[in-house]
Amino acid sequence: MIVIKQGRVFSPHPLGIKDILIAGSTIIRIEDPGKITIKGTEVEEIDASRQIITPGLIDSHVHILGGGGEGGPKTRAPEIKIEDIISSGVSTVIGCLGTDSVTRHMESLYAKAKGLENEGVTTYIFSGSYEVPTSNLTGSIKRDLVLIDKVIGAGEIAVSDHRSSQPSFSELARLAAECRVGGMLGGKAGILHCHLGDGQRKLDMLFRLIEETEIPPSQIIPTHCNRNPDLLEEAIRFNKKGGFMDLTADLDPEQKNGSLISIRDTVQRCIDCRAHLDQITVSSDGNGSLPVFNEQGELTGLTIADQKSLLNNLVFLIENKILGMDNALKLFTLNPAVLYNLDKKGRLSPGCDADINIFDSQFNLIHSWCMGKKMIHNQKLAVHGTFSPESNQ
Repeated sequence: MIVIKQGRVFSPHPLGIKDILIAGSTIIRIEDPGKITIKGTEVEEIDASRQIITPGLIDSHVHILGGGGEGGPKTRAPEIKIEDIISSGVSTVIGCLGTDSVTRHMESLYAKAKGLENEGVTTYIFSGSYEVPTSNLTGSIKRDLVLIDKVIGAGEIAVSDHRSSQPSFSELARLAAECRVGGMLGGKAGILHCHLGDGQRKLDMLFRLIEETEIPPSQIIPTHCNRNPDLLEEAIRFNKKGGFMDLTADLDPEQKNGSLISIRDTVQRCIDCRAHLDQITVSSDGNGSLPVFNEQGELTGLTIADQKSLLNNLVFLIENKILGMDNALKLFTLNPAVLYNLDKKGRLSPGCDADINIFDSQFNLIHSWCMGKKMIHNQKLAVHGTFSPESNQ
């Protein structure tokens, strides 16, 4: 048992100064200071006075096997490490494939997710990759959703991109229907998660899905919506029709990276356009490649996405008063939990998983727990990967 005492709690909505009782992997009670008393068993106490307590972050788009490969085998990005995840304040990740479904495949994605969960974080995965028909584990996306515990949807399916398989509208509609029915039968969100490129068609196919079929907008979430200004305007229009939109965080919240619009400017644009902030999520694209192509489609540069961008951008939004603490946190915690039907994630409440971050007044990450397991203690990693040198000392 653990009692976190006298911290300023954001659930993400503000609760004030509270004590939190954790038993095993679960939050048991949140009370006014001094009201939690435990006798007859050993209890660890954490003094969180003058500190800020939040839910653990949810990163809903991570290339846990590494992404890339557009420039040949040497450009395959490396797999993510547990240290990268927990040092970013992240307690839940959703893993995906990308362009490459030849040298990376669903069995490896599933195994990597299981390994990360054994090391301490909660993991889910998307079935599929850029291409349609999609790769899967059991013969169809619908069967994956029903039969495979970790599969939460299909993705990332590439549209409006020269690297996509150029799916027809009927192919994409059929895939969305599989997600819909598979999610219902499996008790899951069944999200169709769509990668957006720089193509001229933008969100045309996704608008057709919600206008010409019975698939609800909440079943579809486009990502990389801040890739360029025109795409952002389309995504805001999609959001105002009831859809979610996922933004990709850059490591430096202020630096312009090609045509990518910063999270600061994107969120401000969403506020100005009166977009539904409860239908916006932010993800890192962690360990995915960030290729640069010229007008002829030739690769001219390549970098790698860093999961630390998630925490950097959250802190930037708060410190620069672009959003209040509670609304900023929602983009990284509650909103993805709601979208993906993760009932015990994204908020601090009795009965929820004990995924908790504690920050000091300067937003340095002091402590964190994932499912009640201590991951960071006094700003130092308490958990290391199976093959890291620290694990073998």
